[in-house]
This record gives sequence, C-alpha cells and structure tokens, in this order.
Amino acid sequence: MRDAHRTGRRRASDQQTQTHRETNYRKLRNPFPQMRVFSDDQIAAMHDTSLRVLEELGVRVLLPEARAVFRAAGARVDEDSQMVFLDREIVATALAAAPRSITMRGAAPGRDLLLELGSLTFQPGAGCPHATDLERGRRPGTERDFRELVQLTQAFDVLHMVPPLVEPQDVSVHLRHYATMKAQIELSDKVPFVFSRGTPQVRDSFELLKIARGLDDAAFAADPHCYTIINTNSPRQLDIPMAQGLMDFARAGQVAIVTPFTLMGAMAPITVAGAITLSHAEALAAITLSQLVRPGAPVMYGTFTSNVDMKSGAPALGTPEHFKASLAAGQLARLIGLPWRCATGSAGNINDAQAAHETQFALWGCLMAGATTIIHAAGWLEGGLSISYEKMITDIEALQMVAELCAETACGSEEIGFDAIAEVAPGGHFFATTQTMARYQTEFYEPIVADWSNFGTWTERGAPDASSRATGIWKRIVAEDWRAPLDPGRIEAMNDYITRRTADGGAPPES
Repeated sequence: MRDAHRTGRRRASDQQTQTHRETNYRKLRNPFPQMRVFSDDQIAAMHDTSLRVLEELGVRVLLPEARAVFRAAGARVDEDSQMVFLDREIVATALAAAPRSITMRGAAPGRDLLLELGSLTFQPGAGCPHATDLERGRRPGTERDFRELVQLTQAFDVLHMVPPLVEPQDVSVHLRHYATMKAQIELSDKVPFVFSRGTPQVRDSFELLKIARGLDDAAFAADPHCYTIINTNSPRQLDIPMAQGLMDFARAGQVAIVTPFTLMGAMAPITVAGAITLSHAEALAAITLSQLVRPGAPVMYGTFTSNVDMKSGAPALGTPEHFKASLAAGQLARLIGLPWRCATGSAGNINDAQAAHETQFALWGCLMAGATTIIHAAGWLEGGLSISYEKMITDIEALQMVAELCAETACGSEEIGFDAIAEVAPGGHFFATTQTMARYQTEFYEPIVADWSNFGTWTERGAPDASSRATGIWKRIVAEDWRAPLDPGRIEAMNDYITRRTADGGAPPES
C-alpha cells in the first residue's frame, strides 16, 4: 500500500511496460473554480467591519508581553481591562509584511510543502481526547494511539502534515511533548506539529527537531520545519499560551496557523456574515501580533466556523452554514492574499452515513473556497471528541479521489483513441483492444477500501461493510512498523536529550 501510493505519476511512454498504477499526491494544486457566497462589495464591508471591531471594540490580550508589543507599535492598550485597540494602519502594515508563499521543510526533500493560494494540502483529524476503532472501542487517547495514528498518517501521500491527532493522556502533560515529538520524528518524514503549551515545551520541541535533522540554530531559523495551531478564544480574546505560542513561533521563523473557532449563535453572531466577520477580526489581530514580533514571519490565515444545534448548543458540522462560512473565509483570504486553513469535520458519533456525508460536504466547502490546508479531513468524529481509525481510512478514500481530480487528464491522440474506436465493430466491445490491453492495469483509480465485487462474491467473502474492511487496512499498516531513515547518532542524541530533560522534571505547560 505504501509503495502503491508514493510513486510518481506514470508517463505515456511507459504504458506498454507498466503493471502498477503510479500516483503523485504529494504536490497538489486546487483545480476547482472558487465559489463566492458574498459579492465583492459585501466582502469589503465585512473586512471593513472587522477593522472597525479592532479599532472601536478591541480584543482582550491576556499576555502582558503581547500587550507590550502592541503598545510599542502604537496600539491603544488598557491594562486594567487587558484590551488592545488596533488602528487599521497597524493591521495593514502587518498584512503587507506577512508572506504570500511559505515553503515548509519535511524530513526528506520530497516532503517539502509549498503553502500559498492555489496549493492544496490535507491533514487528518486533530486534537481529539479520545480514539476509537472497532476492535478496542472508544477510549481516552494514549501514547500508543498517537503513534499508531502517526503511522496511518505517514502511510498515505494524500495526507501532507502530521497534526496533533489525539491526546496521549497516559503521559504526564509536562512530558507529553517529548512523546509526541519522538513519535513524529521516528514514524514520519512529513512536516510535524508542535504544541504551543508554553515557551519551555516549544523550545524542547524545537531542540528535538534540530537534533533529529542535524540543524544548527541558523539553519533551523532559515526555513520553517514545523507548525503550530493558534486558536483565539472567541469572542475577541487571545489567551496566554496562544499569544506566547504565536510569539515563540514568529521569533523562530516557524509556521503559525491562526484559527479562530467561531460557532454561530454561541461564540459568534448567529449569521454566517456576522460569525465570519468576528472570525476575521480575531485572525487579523493574531496575524498582526506575529508580524509585530518579526516582520515576514510565516503565518497562515485560518477559520473554523460552523453553527450549533440550537436545541442543545452542540457543534453542528458539515452543514450548509459550515459550507457557506468556508466560502466566505476563502473570499477574505484572497482579499488579504494569504495562504489559509479551513476545516471539514463531522458531529457523527460513529463511522456511518451521517459522518461520511457531513465530512464530505464540509470538504467540498473547503475545496470550493480554495483552502490551502484542509484540517480534520480524515477520521474526525463527535465534533472532534474522537478520532476513528476506520473513518480515517474511509475518508482517505475520498481524499485520494479528490487528489485524482487535481491531476491533469491526458487528451492526446492516443487518449482520444481514433484507432481504438476503429478497431471495434459496431455492437462489439473494447475489452481486448490494443489501447485497453496497454492500459487496463494502470488507467483507473484503484480504491483502497471500496469493494466493487458483485453481491454474490461479496456475500461469499463474509459480507464485510466498509468499516470492517477499513479495520483490516489500518491493522496491516500499523503492523508494518515503518521507521524514518534517521542517522543512528541523531536518534541516540535525541533520546539522550529526552532522558536528561525528563530527569530534570520535563517542561511544565507555562508561558
């Protein structure tokens, strides 16, 4: 499976000798026309209102150091209320400094990512307190779960970055970042995630990555090698760890993905336009802080906006409102010109039809909106309370089919196929034509979990449903126990660092 999904796309000249279909899902561009939910004038009005929110209403910033940075840039700061009021000129200067294109370095050159408007990257579900699969059931996340989910992320090229998949709650918080970084370094060569849980943990994580990749401080700072997620506390608040994380990553030249989480009718106005306006204001404030700390620091615009069930207050995902909010966020991202993050997701409790259609409907909202990075694209359940091994596999099927749509469809004379048409008499068939025989092993997408057998064959095989088939797939991948090809000396140095820091008490989650 790994080899089948990690090679380059086949060339026409190879058709006579190809026996396996080759794919390239590592470098995707979004081919879909971008939809609009609002007119240009309406988007301009939302942007202007966001700037007015920052000017007149302000945002509460709980970290004193961050307030000092804003004050030094000319913002009005009320220390008693911890409110920061930003003139639009400060925001405009920050947006002009933020990079339009970011190249992130993986552990291998083939894993480097270009993040800009038009590029397309996927991540599986992130930040879940629980893991679930058909054999072990739903459970609090463990280090074993985290490592296994990293293995699944690594196994498919259509997943480009490792996110904070599940919380390994069997590891103490002051040591947890060692376990998650070690897993990402050992089990993947993709771009890793670093938790922003205080400067000591961020510094530890940076140090482990530098050791593993053989980077000195200057080389690490020269390019982004990892990323973090910065969530605002809607409405209009930036807390201490998030503000500190934003500043830590800006100073180190690493990527911060700014993501307000605004739920219509709960932490944001009940309308799509109002919720996205608030989200935009919060994102602008956080992006401004990153650029005040270090002009040109790599930062991505982001949003995660949906509605709630007004009967219970629970998040609702994959809804028409979620879709529209993604479209609006894409319009605002294009207005300011920054690469941006969007999210799919599901409120479903198991890997069933509801979970599938919510995830895919939200996915298409992100695609039609032109998102650069789509998070929670595989495995997410319960609005993020759990990540499902089986759903991760079934969602990857959908992502790979999207990736196929990103590839150019050949249309030369051989594909148009006059000779093939001429070879078959009226009423005949094309199974044995020269064109079919040359291409039958490589022409079509090969599903990983879908079963195209007829009812009788499927029944004879035990009538397994998609989730059952997915169980067999993830178990085979986990059993492979693939390891990144790391220098043994670097592995030893990384383990020594973890042992030494653990003996010192680790790093508490404090800023």
